[in-house]
Amino acid sequence: MAAAVPTSKNGWTFRVTEVRISLTAGSVGGMPDEPAQEPEAPVEPVVEPVIDPMRTPPPTEPVDTGYTPSGVPTFESVREKIETRYGTAIGAAELDAETPEGRTIEEQYEARQRAAAERLAQIRESMRNPDSQ
Repeated sequence: MAAAVPTSKNGWTFRVTEVRISLTAGSVGGMPDEPAQEPEAPVEPVVEPVIDPMRTPPPTEPVDTGYTPSGVPTFESVREKIETRYGTAIGAAELDAETPEGRTIEEQYEARQRAAAERLAQIRESMRNPDSQ
């Protein structure tokens, strides 16, 4: 492992923590039988950022909990809850309409509406012609 070499770049402190060296074949374990035919690879230092303990992080914004410090829900949180419940109800109604049971109920409702409209038309017709009784 190489010695620590601090460098400065853009306000960050870096320290070399590892050096990788590539060895050629035949050069491991004492004197080589033949001279190396390839030149040695350059040393590649691995640089890792080091956090400066004296540097303070930027202040973070407080997390919005949806409640005031006294415990009262904010208007935004109430609006979000209402919109979520409304969206869930609309989605559930759409899914219910896609099932066979939902379609049967819808057909029954439409049949009752048609029967009611026909009966209302009969009542209106009878009120227009008092002589037809």
